[in-house]
Amino acid sequence: MRNKKILLTEKEIPSHYYNIVADMPNKPLPPLDPQTRQPIGPEKLAPLFPQELIKQEVTQERFVEIPDEVKDVYLKWRPTPMYRAYDLEKKLDTPAKIYYKYEGVSPTGSHKPNTAVAQAYYNKQEGVKRISTETGAGQWGSALAFAAKQFGIDLDVYMVNISYHHKPYRKVMMNSFGANVYPSPSNRTESGRNILAENPDAAGSLGIAISEAVEMAAKDEKTNYALGSVLNHVLMHQTVIGEEAIKQMEKAGDLPDIVVGPFGGGSNFSGISFPFLRKNITEGTNIRCIASEPTSCPKLTKGEFRYDFGDTAGYTPLLPMYTLGHNFIPAPLHAGGLRYHGAGVVVSQLLKDRLIEATAHDQIEAFEAGLLFAQTEGIIPAPETNHAIATAIREAERCKREGKSETILIHLCGHGYFDLKSYEDYHAGKLIRHEVTDEEIKASLSQLDVPVPG
Repeated sequence: MRNKKILLTEKEIPSHYYNIVADMPNKPLPPLDPQTRQPIGPEKLAPLFPQELIKQEVTQERFVEIPDEVKDVYLKWRPTPMYRAYDLEKKLDTPAKIYYKYEGVSPTGSHKPNTAVAQAYYNKQEGVKRISTETGAGQWGSALAFAAKQFGIDLDVYMVNISYHHKPYRKVMMNSFGANVYPSPSNRTESGRNILAENPDAAGSLGIAISEAVEMAAKDEKTNYALGSVLNHVLMHQTVIGEEAIKQMEKAGDLPDIVVGPFGGGSNFSGISFPFLRKNITEGTNIRCIASEPTSCPKLTKGEFRYDFGDTAGYTPLLPMYTLGHNFIPAPLHAGGLRYHGAGVVVSQLLKDRLIEATAHDQIEAFEAGLLFAQTEGIIPAPETNHAIATAIREAERCKREGKSETILIHLCGHGYFDLKSYEDYHAGKLIRHEVTDEEIKASLSQLDVPVPG
């Protein structure tokens, strides 16, 4: 019998998060103050985040210990399984070996609780009573709602308007964990009201939702802000995925030639890839790490490396990142978690240094890949995950043409059982092969009045 499932024991849950900044040959550039355009220190983050998370954001230590209280919550679903996708391999008639690390077994069905639990814990340790946050497709909001309830913290979630209506059961899940959920842009904030004044039917974006959540936290000293991607401490928490994956690949007697993860702001891709990149940097392996994004929001493949705001209203520091411009409003594709204008600072530097790769798929190709995966492996993937599957299929087909038996590892970051509306629209022929034009990107970037990194 073929061994499809590769499991770890509870004792093999990672004891530390991995901080790739410690091993990067070129460290990320500093954030800048929007007014002075001078580098800022961690003290600027104090109104929004607990001190421990600020320390993690700037630390140069290679490993950060995971608190026992966090590991106790992780035990509800970690360690997560890895599978060999034999039936997908057979369908593709490829000599490639395909594995997938499945994070859909978490309480909310995605990888997001890995950082949500840690962030809720550190906020609880500092006596925080309420957190505000944003969510795109709803995975992050659901995860933080679950985590906040574990530690007795109230939560307000600003959910991108198009997803709020496309994915109503994500809202129900957040409400069930005790969170308040508001469509963004909303009338609750100045930034939201400004957007609605210009466009009452605004579909919203992650950048807008971030502005609203940050604004609410900045107004109330008893409220902190939590971010589900982009920042270094968030990416670091997700490395429990890759650390487990390394152990599982060792148990399988294999090592990936290619690691693929979907890309929105960075936490998904970073979680699976950073521990393998450590092997490249420190051990001399040559594992290709590919970030897979939508052609509707191609910040890595078509954006520019610039200083830009992490949100639409300009409340955040200026961050050095690949961006389409903070005013860029992506098309309302169903992969809502990937509809973000910029890329995390650490991931951006890694791409600039060509230590990682990036590719893009339109949503029709992505859904075709997701359906093939569902029909062969029995899991209906989240729309975000479909992009990574599409990349893996593309690489497997290349292996077939070239006669190469390479090993591909996919980060199957979540299931799509709360996203069936998107599959319904696909089957009904309502999805289009959308790709943002170079002219649209140029127009968006032309609005940036920010420094260009030297």
